[in-house]
Amino acid sequence: MSTNLFRTITFLSCFVWLFSCNTGPGSPDRPEGGQEDPVKPNIIYILADDLGYGDLSCYGQKHFSTPNIDQLAARGMLFTQHYSGSTVCAPSRSALMTGLHTGHTFVRGNKEIQPEGQFPIPDVTYTLAEALGKAGYATGAFGKWGLGFPGSEGDPTNQGFDTFFGYNCQRMGHHYYPHHLWSNRDSIVLEGNAGKQKQTYAPDLIHQEVLTFMEDHREEPFFLYVPSVIPHAELIAPDSIMDKYRNKYLPEKEYEGYDDGPDYRRGPYESQKESHAAFVAMVEILDRQVGEIVAKVEALGLSEKTIIMFTSDNGPHQEGGADPEYFDSNGPLRGFKRDLYEGGIRVPFIVSWPGTIPGGSRSDHVSAFWDVFPTVAGLAGLAPPAELDGVSFLPTLSGQGEQPQHEYLYWEFHERGGRLAARKGNWKGVKYNVLKDPAAPLELYNLAEDPGETNNIAADHPEVVREIEEIFRTARTPSEVFTFDQGSYLNQ
Repeated sequence: MSTNLFRTITFLSCFVWLFSCNTGPGSPDRPEGGQEDPVKPNIIYILADDLGYGDLSCYGQKHFSTPNIDQLAARGMLFTQHYSGSTVCAPSRSALMTGLHTGHTFVRGNKEIQPEGQFPIPDVTYTLAEALGKAGYATGAFGKWGLGFPGSEGDPTNQGFDTFFGYNCQRMGHHYYPHHLWSNRDSIVLEGNAGKQKQTYAPDLIHQEVLTFMEDHREEPFFLYVPSVIPHAELIAPDSIMDKYRNKYLPEKEYEGYDDGPDYRRGPYESQKESHAAFVAMVEILDRQVGEIVAKVEALGLSEKTIIMFTSDNGPHQEGGADPEYFDSNGPLRGFKRDLYEGGIRVPFIVSWPGTIPGGSRSDHVSAFWDVFPTVAGLAGLAPPAELDGVSFLPTLSGQGEQPQHEYLYWEFHERGGRLAARKGNWKGVKYNVLKDPAAPLELYNLAEDPGETNNIAADHPEVVREIEEIFRTARTPSEVFTFDQGSYLNQ
């Protein structure tokens, strides 16, 4: 099939179906009436862990390069205003899988279960993977899950994935040479990592399973979800890679907390030097793996039938020796992981589909994780659930039709005193410490003029402040599991 014919069939079938389907409440199954199924592209969604907006050279990183991810952007579309589901792991993934923001999605925070796993999304949750399974896709997840402990109703094999390999638990994902990984319902012990041994670097093992999945499902449409653990703390990589960087990214001895005496290179300095090397080595590994996924698609002859998305689950972290200020990991943005300023939630987003998406294109369209569900549903010829918060960005990818816009974007974060944020147009409202102080002042920024959120102009625009406050009051539904304290701002 020629490139132009494939592009025409795919997008016309998607758009005809999307705009003719029933938009009221009802089943998210595909429509009746004997319509032909649209051509279904393979869908690969790669999710980095704690990779900042400025951590890719195609987004301005100067300390190191990411050539394979840059090439992915050169082949497709780079988004400048894409947002994660949350500012930490589990709720961000919940927003992705459900198409709902953190005021509506079930998992709204990192809620731990012992000895292994997180609080599960319930069985009634209709996930992106379940939707694509209904459309005839083989579904596989490889990496970090975080939405339900092993065997629970939130286990990935109970939420639409035919195949899972990796870390069920986010806490276990802090260890790159773990005791075990999960293969569907089986715990796979990594004998080479017993005691102080470090023989099996989990990201490499998981990556091989990714490539095998692609081989195994080359003859049918597949949804490949790759939630990598890189570059989340702990910061560690094989010595063969770290050795290249150990004397290249040297911290300044003047950094606060370093000993300024003659032996300052001992202790904190050496630790920071090691973590700098590890961070760059880990990003190199991630970049190489992205390149190998693209190469596998090409080797299988699937390039024009495969859409690849790459992003990160939130902003850059500061744990485990990470030094986002040294690497300028948040670029021009303010804040880091756990912030609801732009640096905590605005993330890189690249979409590549040779022959369909123009190479080297850029988009300022404002989008978020909860938009992926309706977008992918459209590609698969499925009706997304009517109650989703997401807006399909298929018109932006295709250049066909008018792109719907969000009325607003909303985030809530239950840690660190409670934090809220909303974006409406170019206005961004942020409120911190809402659990401790229900009357906490709202900060207001004009992102078109001040993307770094340096100038709080709330006093100059009381009408906009009132609009954002109304969003904070109405954008969420109560949760019995992920609650804000009674009497807090959100319960008034």
